[in-house]
Amino acid sequence: MTEAGAKTIHIDVMDGAFVPNLSYGPQIVAALRKETNAKLEVHLMVQNPENLVQAFIDAGADSILVHVEATQHIHRALSLIKAAGKEAGVVINPGTSVSTITPLLRMVDQVLVMTVDPGFGGQKFLPETTAKLDLLRELRGKTDGYDYKLEVDGGVNEATMPEVQNHGVDLAVAGSAVFDGIDAKKNFQKLAEEAG
Repeated sequence: MTEAGAKTIHIDVMDGAFVPNLSYGPQIVAALRKETNAKLEVHLMVQNPENLVQAFIDAGADSILVHVEATQHIHRALSLIKAAGKEAGVVINPGTSVSTITPLLRMVDQVLVMTVDPGFGGQKFLPETTAKLDLLRELRGKTDGYDYKLEVDGGVNEATMPEVQNHGVDLAVAGSAVFDGIDAKKNFQKLAEEAG
Protein backbone atom coordinates (compact mmCIF):
# COMPACT_ATOMS: atom_id res chain seq x y z
CA MET A 1 0.00 0.00 0.00
CA THR A 2 2.98 2.30 0.22
CA GLU A 3 2.75 2.82 -3.54
CA ALA A 4 -0.76 4.16 -2.94
CA GLY A 5 0.55 6.65 -0.38
CA ALA A 6 0.36 4.73 2.91
CA LYS A 7 3.06 5.84 5.33
CA THR A 8 2.28 3.28 8.03
CA ILE A 9 1.63 -0.46 7.85
CA HIS A 10 -0.55 -1.68 10.73
CA ILE A 11 0.20 -5.31 11.60
CA ASP A 12 -2.31 -7.24 13.70
CA VAL A 13 -0.67 -9.93 15.82
CA MET A 14 -3.12 -12.43 17.32
CA ASP A 15 -2.34 -15.34 19.63
CA GLY A 16 -5.48 -17.48 19.50
CA ALA A 17 -6.03 -16.79 23.21
CA PHE A 18 -6.64 -13.07 23.79
CA VAL A 19 -8.58 -13.16 20.50
CA PRO A 20 -9.76 -16.32 18.72
CA ASN A 21 -7.61 -15.97 15.60
CA LEU A 22 -3.93 -16.73 15.17
CA SER A 23 -1.77 -14.57 12.92
CA TYR A 24 1.67 -13.16 12.21
CA GLY A 25 4.77 -13.44 14.33
CA PRO A 26 8.00 -11.44 14.47
CA GLN A 27 9.32 -13.20 11.34
CA ILE A 28 6.70 -11.45 9.19
CA VAL A 29 7.64 -8.08 10.67
CA ALA A 30 11.32 -8.80 10.01
CA ALA A 31 10.52 -9.73 6.40
CA LEU A 32 8.48 -6.55 5.92
CA ARG A 33 11.24 -4.45 7.45
CA LYS A 34 13.59 -5.65 4.70
CA GLU A 35 11.08 -4.62 2.02
CA THR A 36 9.87 -1.20 3.15
CA ASN A 37 10.88 2.00 4.89
CA ALA A 38 7.27 2.61 5.93
CA LYS A 39 6.50 2.84 9.62
CA LEU A 40 5.67 -0.61 10.97
CA GLU A 41 3.00 -0.39 13.67
CA VAL A 42 2.52 -3.68 15.51
CA HIS A 43 -0.80 -4.20 17.29
CA LEU A 44 -0.32 -6.97 19.86
CA MET A 45 -3.68 -8.66 20.44
CA VAL A 46 -2.02 -11.20 22.72
CA GLN A 47 -2.04 -12.21 26.34
CA ASN A 48 0.94 -10.94 28.33
CA PRO A 49 2.32 -8.74 25.53
CA GLU A 50 5.31 -7.77 27.67
CA ASN A 51 6.71 -11.24 26.88
CA LEU A 52 6.74 -10.51 23.12
CA VAL A 53 7.71 -6.84 23.00
CA GLN A 54 11.45 -7.45 22.60
CA ALA A 55 10.96 -9.95 19.75
CA PHE A 56 8.98 -7.39 17.75
CA ILE A 57 11.45 -4.62 18.54
CA ASP A 58 14.25 -6.88 17.28
CA ALA A 59 12.20 -7.63 14.15
CA GLY A 60 12.02 -3.93 13.25
CA ALA A 61 8.76 -2.58 14.64
CA ASP A 62 8.65 1.22 14.90
CA SER A 63 5.68 1.32 17.24
CA ILE A 64 3.99 -1.31 19.37
CA LEU A 65 0.44 -1.11 20.67
CA VAL A 66 -0.69 -3.22 23.64
CA HIS A 67 -4.12 -3.88 25.13
CA VAL A 68 -4.72 -2.79 28.69
CA GLU A 69 -7.03 -5.81 29.04
CA ALA A 70 -4.29 -8.30 28.07
CA THR A 71 -1.87 -7.91 30.96
CA GLN A 72 -1.58 -7.19 34.63
CA HIS A 73 1.69 -5.45 33.80
CA ILE A 74 0.68 -2.78 31.29
CA HIS A 75 3.16 -0.27 32.70
CA ARG A 76 6.00 -2.77 32.26
CA ALA A 77 4.97 -3.51 28.66
CA LEU A 78 4.86 0.17 27.75
CA SER A 79 8.12 0.89 29.59
CA LEU A 80 9.92 -1.84 27.62
CA ILE A 81 8.77 -0.28 24.36
CA LYS A 82 9.77 3.24 25.40
CA ALA A 83 13.16 2.07 26.75
CA ALA A 84 13.94 0.69 23.29
CA GLY A 85 13.26 4.10 21.76
CA LYS A 86 10.09 2.97 20.02
CA GLU A 87 6.64 4.53 20.06
CA ALA A 88 4.32 2.95 22.62
CA GLY A 89 0.57 2.80 22.37
CA VAL A 90 -2.18 1.56 24.64
CA VAL A 91 -5.34 -0.05 23.25
CA ILE A 92 -8.82 -0.30 24.74
CA ASN A 93 -11.62 -2.59 23.63
CA PRO A 94 -15.19 -1.34 23.08
CA GLY A 95 -16.26 -2.49 26.55
CA THR A 96 -13.33 -0.90 28.38
CA SER A 97 -13.56 2.50 30.04
CA VAL A 98 -11.11 5.32 29.35
CA SER A 99 -10.56 5.53 33.12
CA THR A 100 -8.56 2.27 32.97
CA ILE A 101 -5.83 4.00 30.96
CA THR A 102 -5.75 7.52 32.41
CA PRO A 103 -2.73 6.66 34.63
CA LEU A 104 -0.83 5.74 31.44
CA LEU A 105 -1.65 8.70 29.21
CA ARG A 106 1.52 10.66 30.00
CA MET A 107 3.76 7.81 28.88
CA VAL A 108 2.12 6.80 25.60
CA ASP A 109 2.54 8.11 22.08
CA GLN A 110 -0.79 6.71 20.88
CA VAL A 111 -4.15 5.62 22.20
CA LEU A 112 -5.98 3.16 19.98
CA VAL A 113 -9.73 2.87 20.54
CA MET A 114 -11.12 -0.36 19.14
CA THR A 115 -14.36 0.45 17.34
CA VAL A 116 -15.18 -3.26 16.99
CA ASP A 117 -14.42 -6.24 19.19
CA PRO A 118 -10.88 -7.30 18.23
CA GLY A 119 -10.02 -10.45 16.35
CA PHE A 120 -12.06 -10.49 13.14
CA GLY A 121 -12.07 -8.29 10.04
CA GLY A 122 -15.19 -7.00 8.36
CA GLN A 123 -17.13 -6.10 11.50
CA LYS A 124 -19.57 -3.21 11.71
CA PHE A 125 -18.37 0.02 13.33
CA LEU A 126 -19.75 0.50 16.88
CA PRO A 127 -20.90 4.14 17.03
CA GLU A 128 -21.06 4.15 20.85
CA THR A 129 -17.25 4.02 20.91
CA THR A 130 -17.04 7.61 19.64
CA ALA A 131 -17.77 8.93 23.15
CA LYS A 132 -14.33 7.60 24.14
CA LEU A 133 -12.74 9.53 21.30
CA ASP A 134 -14.37 12.73 22.51
CA LEU A 135 -13.22 12.14 26.08
CA LEU A 136 -9.65 11.30 25.06
CA ARG A 137 -9.47 14.34 22.80
CA GLU A 138 -10.80 16.53 25.64
CA LEU A 139 -8.28 15.10 28.13
CA ARG A 140 -5.43 15.66 25.68
CA GLY A 141 -6.47 19.26 25.11
CA LYS A 142 -6.65 20.26 28.76
CA THR A 143 -3.95 18.18 30.49
CA ASP A 144 -0.25 19.01 30.48
CA GLY A 145 1.87 16.06 29.38
CA TYR A 146 -0.84 14.38 27.33
CA ASP A 147 0.60 14.37 23.83
CA TYR A 148 -0.73 11.13 22.33
CA LYS A 149 -2.14 10.53 18.87
CA LEU A 150 -5.70 9.26 18.80
CA GLU A 151 -6.31 6.21 16.61
CA VAL A 152 -9.30 4.01 15.74
CA ASP A 153 -9.41 0.45 14.45
CA GLY A 154 -12.45 -1.45 13.26
CA GLY A 155 -15.23 -0.89 10.77
CA VAL A 156 -13.50 2.09 9.16
CA ASN A 157 -14.75 2.60 5.60
CA GLU A 158 -16.01 5.36 3.33
CA ALA A 159 -19.23 5.65 5.31
CA THR A 160 -17.64 5.78 8.77
CA MET A 161 -14.49 7.78 7.96
CA PRO A 162 -16.31 11.15 8.19
CA GLU A 163 -17.69 10.16 11.60
CA VAL A 164 -14.31 9.27 13.07
CA GLN A 165 -12.83 12.41 11.55
CA ASN A 166 -15.53 14.46 13.28
CA HIS A 167 -14.39 13.01 16.58
CA GLY A 168 -10.81 14.18 16.10
CA VAL A 169 -8.85 11.04 15.30
CA ASP A 170 -5.32 11.41 14.02
CA LEU A 171 -5.02 7.89 12.60
CA ALA A 172 -7.50 5.31 11.29
CA VAL A 173 -6.83 1.65 10.55
CA ALA A 174 -8.72 0.21 7.58
CA GLY A 175 -8.54 -3.44 6.60
CA SER A 176 -11.59 -4.88 4.88
CA ALA A 177 -12.47 -1.53 3.31
CA VAL A 178 -9.11 -1.55 1.52
CA PHE A 179 -8.48 -5.24 0.90
CA ASP A 180 -11.85 -6.25 -0.54
CA GLY A 181 -10.41 -8.27 -3.41
CA ILE A 182 -11.15 -5.67 -6.06
CA ASP A 183 -8.67 -2.78 -6.12
CA ALA A 184 -6.81 -2.16 -2.86
CA LYS A 185 -4.84 0.80 -4.19
CA LYS A 186 -7.98 2.58 -5.42
CA ASN A 187 -9.84 1.76 -2.17
CA PHE A 188 -7.00 3.17 -0.08
CA GLN A 189 -6.84 6.35 -2.14
CA LYS A 190 -10.61 6.88 -1.79
CA LEU A 191 -10.37 6.53 1.99
CA ALA A 192 -7.39 8.87 2.10
CA GLU A 193 -9.36 11.47 0.13
CA GLU A 194 -12.29 11.05 2.53
CA ALA A 195 -9.94 11.61 5.47
CA GLY A 196 -8.63 14.80 3.87
